[in-house]
Amino acid sequence: MSVATYDIDLKEKIVRAFEQTPDRKNVQRTEAMRYFQMLGLPGSKTEEYRFAPITRALEKNFNFELIHPIESKIKSIDQFLIPDLEANLIVFINGVYSSAHSKIISPESEIKISDLRKAVNQNEAPVYFEKYLKTSVDPFMALNSALWQDGVFIQVPAKTKVKKPVIVLHISDAEKEQSIAHTRLLVVLENDSELTLIEKSASTGENNIFHTFAEEIVVKEKASLDYVKIQNDEGKLHQVANSMIHQSSSSKLNTFTLTLNGSLIRNNFNIAIDGENCESHFYGLYLLNGNTLADNHTVVDHLKPNSFSNELYKGVMDGNSKGVFNGKIFVRPHAQKTNAFQSNRNILLTDTATVNTKPQLEIWADDVKCSHGCTSGQLDDEALFYLRSRGISLNEAKAMLLYAFAIETLEPIKNPVLKIYLDSLISKRLNKF
Repeated sequence: MSVATYDIDLKEKIVRAFEQTPDRKNVQRTEAMRYFQMLGLPGSKTEEYRFAPITRALEKNFNFELIHPIESKIKSIDQFLIPDLEANLIVFINGVYSSAHSKIISPESEIKISDLRKAVNQNEAPVYFEKYLKTSVDPFMALNSALWQDGVFIQVPAKTKVKKPVIVLHISDAEKEQSIAHTRLLVVLENDSELTLIEKSASTGENNIFHTFAEEIVVKEKASLDYVKIQNDEGKLHQVANSMIHQSSSSKLNTFTLTLNGSLIRNNFNIAIDGENCESHFYGLYLLNGNTLADNHTVVDHLKPNSFSNELYKGVMDGNSKGVFNGKIFVRPHAQKTNAFQSNRNILLTDTATVNTKPQLEIWADDVKCSHGCTSGQLDDEALFYLRSRGISLNEAKAMLLYAFAIETLEPIKNPVLKIYLDSLISKRLNKF
């Protein structure tokens, strides 16, 4: 991995900040910081980050020597919630768990939620902590593992369906000064269990925000997970999210990532299909304007035979925004009879908007059905003309065509209240283009 020359001072500041933390002697944190120092921050020649100048943005906008916790004055979080959705709520404010705003409504027989930080500090961390999500690969994963402030462990017992969704809400309060936060999540679905998990980022204030988030999700045999990530942050958010989902035999997975706002958003989304007869669907939608940069890096790794995966990411870029999609599918030698499909489609609304897309497919097995591809273009002039000829205004005609393009990505959403909310977010954004 190439290391930029300009990251040396910033890296040293982060190391010094780590040395002032109370958990610096923790073995796992120390090891993670060692990997961070080895990897360094990514530069312009680092292949995995060459379209996302995150190091330059951090150097320009943040003071990593300010490590004291930022106290928040937030009294109500109603504006950040999903209307009419009855759900379990886990709230982090500036990286710290807020018991005052969190609310668990499902019985303990359905779901167990505990303090991940306490478990790790007392060497009682669950066996799955950092089992699949490796700190030696990505510098921001290593950074998060060294500096994470708070986290939760969610466990769904075997043969149990959690009737109410779980919302993990990350709020950044940047009213008075910059906000730097690092949070963790560990989720284990035991055999034949079901869960709907929603993650949402929100902010208040005009100062810069840097948030790293790392999660490990283990989906055991015959378990089913519906996962939704909503990135609709109005603030100056710089976020790097590392997600690792591990699937066992006969498990089912539906994911949807919606990115609307933020300064620089990077999603590292990794799925290991480590069992037979798995079914996996990955959908993403990024609707960008202004100067927002959204970079989605996905890895779908088929390790065992007889499984199916389908990945569809779509993007609409307006203004000076920039979309990036890099999707990798690996089919390992033993993963015979794998069906794996990947598609990335993009619409550019202005000459100044850009997209960089790179679908990749690497197959080491011969009895498979796999495909991948990408498209980038503009709105269909003939379709626009047809709608205009029917008395529809230009803006309405654009919104209708864009909505028809985007709405396919909502296919995996089962909860009707959640689907209506996501539909409204998408419609609202498209009517502004």
